[in-house]
Amino acid sequence: MSVSNCKSRPYGAKMDARDVVSLVDDLLRKAVESDASDVHFEPTGSELVVKFRLDGALNTVEKLPKSLSDNVIARLKVLGGLLTYRNDIPQEGRIEVSKTLNDRVMDQRLAVFPTIHGQRAVVRLFYKNRELMELEQLGFSNDIYTVLKKIAAKNQGVLLLTGPAGSGKSTTLAALLRHILKAFSGKSIVTLEDPVEIRIEGITQTQITPHGQMTFPTALRSLLRQDPQVLMIGEIRDAETAKIAIEAGLTGHLLMSTMHSGTPAGALLRLLEMGIEPYQVTSSVSAVLNQRLVRRLCRKCKRKIEKTGLFEAVGCDACFNTGYKGRALIAEMVQLDGVLRKAILAKADMEQLEDILERKGHTNMLEDGKRLVSDGITTLEELNKVCGISTS
Repeated sequence: MSVSNCKSRPYGAKMDARDVVSLVDDLLRKAVESDASDVHFEPTGSELVVKFRLDGALNTVEKLPKSLSDNVIARLKVLGGLLTYRNDIPQEGRIEVSKTLNDRVMDQRLAVFPTIHGQRAVVRLFYKNRELMELEQLGFSNDIYTVLKKIAAKNQGVLLLTGPAGSGKSTTLAALLRHILKAFSGKSIVTLEDPVEIRIEGITQTQITPHGQMTFPTALRSLLRQDPQVLMIGEIRDAETAKIAIEAGLTGHLLMSTMHSGTPAGALLRLLEMGIEPYQVTSSVSAVLNQRLVRRLCRKCKRKIEKTGLFEAVGCDACFNTGYKGRALIAEMVQLDGVLRKAILAKADMEQLEDILERKGHTNMLEDGKRLVSDGITTLEELNKVCGISTS
């Protein structure tokens, strides 16, 4: 869907360097005004397509002449401090936040990648979202919110967060750390991140550089000798990191981290696949939190369906004719109890674990999201889409 509101003047092949500078600045400024999380510059055989990711969905906002493609990407690389003469390798960098955007934007990251039609670039925007600072502001159900506070009060154990990129895991972890900082002052809190996404005053945060000597396992081993009480690892990516993290959770540390997994049961099984012994998983992992973000219905144009009492997306200028504006959280949490521990020790498979959760009356993400549908916050169509349920 085209975001027509962002259309600007036509761009021709005779644009000079100053025009390209203005064009790139203009697109990045409009991205911020639109609350876009990412800006995609995608080359094709005939043009350079510019897309904004709005509330998780990509929308085409501009189609530039092919002749401008190299100049636009070169300008982005200059802004990001990348090598302009290397067009054959992936590069990553940061674009300095301009003073005009400083009150809203916290960071801008640039990634450039070579394709058969030229270089593809993506700028990711990080905002200073003061509305999502505290745990109670995130929108968890009362049950999950209560459990998270209890876990934050513990002195040891492992909390795993799962979900795809862009599902709000970093925001949840930051809110948990702020909660611990306020509720249990005096605790030593240290994070290992790649990169540091959200800066938190009063917490020791360390950035792990890709391909550097200080890897997650190296840093984590060293940190355990630094007398930390609370540890946050940006992501458990390999068996070595998983092993040290689980050991930390067994030896008097509260550890929080993320894993790529579609379900809580999948995260537990992935630890076993990484070589973690079943008894270590059952003794260290306190809970697994799985979360996603659904688009919120635009408050200005959403319409009530008389027959069902639910709301539907319409579309207006305020939401760029998408019918949605902003996003809301849905989640499910699995705490390890006696039944689950026995199943893991017996090396149960995914189907067996899912059956146990179903018999226990586990509230999955779809069921959690239905509260948002009934409250008119989102649509059943959007909920099904995010949960991967086909309605056709």
